[in-house]
Amino acid sequence: MKDYDDPKGMNLPDPKEIEKEINEFLANKYGNRIRVMGTQIGPWPGAEESGGGQTIQTEIEKNPIRFDMKPAELHDYLDRFVIRQDMAKEILATKICTHFNRIRYYNDHGEQDDREGIGRIKNNIILIGPTGVGKTYLIKLIARKLGVPFVKGDATKFSETGYVGGDVEDLVRDLVQEADGDIEKAKYGIIYVDEIDKIASSGNIIGLDVSRSGVQRNLLKPMEETEVDLKVTHDPVSLMEAAAHFQKTGKRLKRTINTRDVLFIVSGAFNGLEDIVSKRLSRKGLGFGASLKEKENRSRLLREVKAEDLIEFGFESEFVGRLPVIAVLEELDQDDLYKILKNRYSSVVTAKKQDFKSYGIDIRFTDAALRRLAQMAHQDKTGARALISVVEKVLVGFERRLPSVDVPRFTVTEELVDNPRALLDEILEDDFHPSRNADFDEVDSRERAELLAELEKRHQEFEHHFGRTLAGWALEAVVDAAVAQGLSAETMYRRYLKIEREIQGFEKEFETLYHLRIKFSDEALRELVTLVLNGSEEALIVCRKIFQNYHHGLKLVMERTGEKEFTIPKEAIQNPERFLNEMIQRTYRQSDFA
Repeated sequence: MKDYDDPKGMNLPDPKEIEKEINEFLANKYGNRIRVMGTQIGPWPGAEESGGGQTIQTEIEKNPIRFDMKPAELHDYLDRFVIRQDMAKEILATKICTHFNRIRYYNDHGEQDDREGIGRIKNNIILIGPTGVGKTYLIKLIARKLGVPFVKGDATKFSETGYVGGDVEDLVRDLVQEADGDIEKAKYGIIYVDEIDKIASSGNIIGLDVSRSGVQRNLLKPMEETEVDLKVTHDPVSLMEAAAHFQKTGKRLKRTINTRDVLFIVSGAFNGLEDIVSKRLSRKGLGFGASLKEKENRSRLLREVKAEDLIEFGFESEFVGRLPVIAVLEELDQDDLYKILKNRYSSVVTAKKQDFKSYGIDIRFTDAALRRLAQMAHQDKTGARALISVVEKVLVGFERRLPSVDVPRFTVTEELVDNPRALLDEILEDDFHPSRNADFDEVDSRERAELLAELEKRHQEFEHHFGRTLAGWALEAVVDAAVAQGLSAETMYRRYLKIEREIQGFEKEFETLYHLRIKFSDEALRELVTLVLNGSEEALIVCRKIFQNYHHGLKLVMERTGEKEFTIPKEAIQNPERFLNEMIQRTYRQSDFA
């Protein structure tokens, strides 16, 4: 790009010229896939006010891939979000971390021949478990924690000739899209294919079974290693990009991604697989006994699954060979569903709190209500998925009517779950209803105490991730904001640290602009942090608004006293104008008396 020499920001470059040069840069890097349109050029906001002084830059949080994560760390992370499934979490955490640590090892120490040597097997995984036990949720959590792109496909949409109008390799191309066009990042992504049991053949060679076997064969190369062309012949956008590139450079546009390090995870319910395992074990005299409950029997049988069982189920041996890791998830019982609702990291209750919070309404759930909801959901026999529909059914009337009336908070009790319409009328009619007062305060207090205890136990984790830990009133402020807003403690922890940095930045900015040094007292800092944590504006903006006229008043004080350093107390946050006026008046009275 051209170097525009414009130290004063007055002779601004032509926006069209800037737009042209940016698009040339993007075309060289992304092949005309991305363009900038409608560029606006102007001075940076606040440049005139700062008088050329220092600017406060906000930290850009990046999310690099965690190639060095230890299995125990990932396992602990999954424990926080996922109820039960201990064996599956252990297998997933261990083998996926090993996959990425091995990539790191080869990148740091290995030669190309080492990576392509005989016997290199990728830790592709097959997940077995009924619907609603959290298979997809587990993999999404892992991808998020590792910082890798994630895409999901449904095996029932595949055919031997293509996938939704394209081919099997479209999922690999989707990884690049999820990585915002970054091929280097996309080649370490995770591809998750659900309903994989639906492409198992039944042993004959006619009709659908031929197509199912063809789909299995089409997945073989991507699951091992192949070069996938990012240009799709039937995609008009890809054709236009290729034509534009050829017209500009005279060369063919060739962009590919190698799937050598792409991790493939497939899943399904595999109904009937337990019968195949049972027959094999029975032939070897290893039966489980009829006294076991049906659910326990199925779960224990599936934990004995071997490659030969999957082949008999209808998968080709080459396909099974590409999936060396098997993890089995167990069906959830009523107590498991209760624990999911109880878990503050579960999206079911948290999402419903946020739904009401968007209308300015706070909502809490008693333990008895959660157990009753779990009981109702268990009757649907669809696992955790039933929790959402049950909660929605109970609270839909409240969500419809309460935003139009003055009911700022209420509590979901067992009585309300059993008879929501009657309780809704009672709550609307009685300002002092227990659900709006005593019940709410009790549950709210318990949630804060539980979260505070949890965060205190996780101080080492926060020290590792954030470089420091919070304690005392700072940690309490994080807890109060997290519970009140229905957001995660991690989000509030991160926000607190950012607020603290911005407040320190404002102190430096104030000194740079006005040659006066201010320092917030501990009480003032607590008041300011609490205000920003529970608001929607950035700390820097809040500080500028509160103290927009303070430099005038403090300069008057400086002229009378010679002071250039001022401690800002809590009262200045609560009522800045009154505090400043009283400070000026007090200074003048003392000066006149002297």
